[in-house]
Amino acid sequence: MKKFSFLFSAVLLCAQVKAQDSLAIRKMYDEALVNGQCYENLHYLCKNIGQRISGSDNAQKAVDWSKKLMDSYGFDKVYLQEVMVPHWVRGAKEEAAIIDGKTRIPVPIVALGMSIATPKAGITANVIEVKSIKELEALGENVVKGKIVFFNRAFDPRFIETGMAYGTAGDQRFMGPAVAAKLGAAGVIVRSLTEIIDDYPHTGATLATPGSKIIPAAAISTKAANKLSAMLKLRKFPAAKFYFKQNCELLPDVKSYNVIGEITGSENPNKFITVGGHLDSWDLAEGAHDDGTGVMQSVEVLRIFKTVGYKPKNSVRAVLFMNEENGHKGGSKYAELAAQNKEQHIAAIETDEGGFTPRGFSFADVSKDFIKKVNDNFKSILEPYDVDKLTIGGAGTDIEPMKETLPGVVLIGFRPDSQRYFDLHHTAKDVFENVNKRELELGAAGMAALIYLIDQHGL
Repeated sequence: MKKFSFLFSAVLLCAQVKAQDSLAIRKMYDEALVNGQCYENLHYLCKNIGQRISGSDNAQKAVDWSKKLMDSYGFDKVYLQEVMVPHWVRGAKEEAAIIDGKTRIPVPIVALGMSIATPKAGITANVIEVKSIKELEALGENVVKGKIVFFNRAFDPRFIETGMAYGTAGDQRFMGPAVAAKLGAAGVIVRSLTEIIDDYPHTGATLATPGSKIIPAAAISTKAANKLSAMLKLRKFPAAKFYFKQNCELLPDVKSYNVIGEITGSENPNKFITVGGHLDSWDLAEGAHDDGTGVMQSVEVLRIFKTVGYKPKNSVRAVLFMNEENGHKGGSKYAELAAQNKEQHIAAIETDEGGFTPRGFSFADVSKDFIKKVNDNFKSILEPYDVDKLTIGGAGTDIEPMKETLPGVVLIGFRPDSQRYFDLHHTAKDVFENVNKRELELGAAGMAALIYLIDQHGL
């Protein structure tokens, strides 16, 4: 009889806790959807500041403004964390063309981040098309030397999660130019990393190791890639050539900052749950989805907690990391200083896949038993908000260094719907007008809900 009474009491207590959690989360969603401020804040970031590549004047403007924003919300702590970052400058607009006899066919092109300039007259050379780094290496120096290498591996459309397609195609942009340089190539052009077929080239970082040979490298639009590939298949080369000119430059590193806001834990002030995105962006547009949405959602999580009167047991930080795009210095510095300060980090969530409709969260480097317990504890509470897909997967570039310096931290990636992200990613189309207000607010509320559950119940 005593055993039955105990079990009944436990079940009753569990139901009461779940009801309290549901009410608290409902209150957070109401605040986000009725009084949300992340969309308005994103508008300011995009339209009043704009592109924010590391080391630029606009990056510093974004640092100053976002610190003032968090100060205005009255968080317990708001401060800057100094970090040295690369300062790469694109320079004058790039030019490119397919040269077929006397005909010049203009091609949309953008320099890859951290690449070098071409000679002032540009580069004109024959083209070698490859689909992989392995294929390029097999050709050898005798074939590659003096040519423009054209990496043309398309996105694999069979992946449901488009980030997987990006991951499997991305080595040609990041590693490809360095390999081509070792083989004596004159330059590299890369098919833009997207499935959409249009005339918007996608930039992104390429490997530029100090002391190693670096050659000019650029991305061409998918339409241009298809056209060039078709001409190669018609065996119009070597009669036809490719020309491109770019004016980029890598300047000395400059001082910049991570921007951090914190609500201090009422019970465990030296235990932390971090939520963040990256404040820097590429220089082709406004960095709306990549990653303006992420940093404004992160600030919104703390604003929601403060507005609804939730006082977390553990300290909760919003971290706006600097230099995710072309160096990852901000994330490394945050992890380094957290370890130096002997902080205990429970979890870190990164939002860097756009502000689209939230689907759930992925947990990095965890076991099947762990993810089963997470689902058993949290799924039913998150399910009414369609943010209950809790899976094993990646987390994020900025929080990844924490795994090495902060034992026990659980790294989590916010997972919105991925189908449209790479249509805009690293292009001139990544502007405020392509962000949906309600989707953005739902994402902020979803992260607030998960952080609340972790804060209340642990992992």
